[in-house]
Amino acid sequence: MKTDSLTPNTPPKNIDEYIAGFPDDIQELLTRVRLTIKDVVPEAEETIKYQMPTFRLHGNLVYFAAFKNHIGFYPVPSGIEAFKGELSGYKQGKGSIQFPFNKPIPYDLIRRIVQFRVEENKAKAAAKGKKKK
Repeated sequence: MKTDSLTPNTPPKNIDEYIAGFPDDIQELLTRVRLTIKDVVPEAEETIKYQMPTFRLHGNLVYFAAFKNHIGFYPVPSGIEAFKGELSGYKQGKGSIQFPFNKPIPYDLIRRIVQFRVEENKAKAAAKGKKKK
């Protein structure tokens, strides 16, 4: 169900429902972020956590969400720290980055951050001897 609001009226059951709850222009951006992540890690599990699209592989990789003026991208603090120079022009929190709608979304940077997180999670899983999604 589409809504003019930038927040879904009911919690989404999956990423398709989440994206469908936004206006067309925002759906396009969210879909492209999703496809960028899937291109890097097609084997990742897609789910909803904290009412946000989430990708998991050996634990949580990244989350993303749409807000009034930006796409929020959540690669955990290590993902931000590893790319802090390239992210310096974006508003950030401890584990979040804001990509404003009035600037081009840096899909290549998102791709590289996701790849970093995949390698990080695989290394942690290998170190723990786990084969958990």
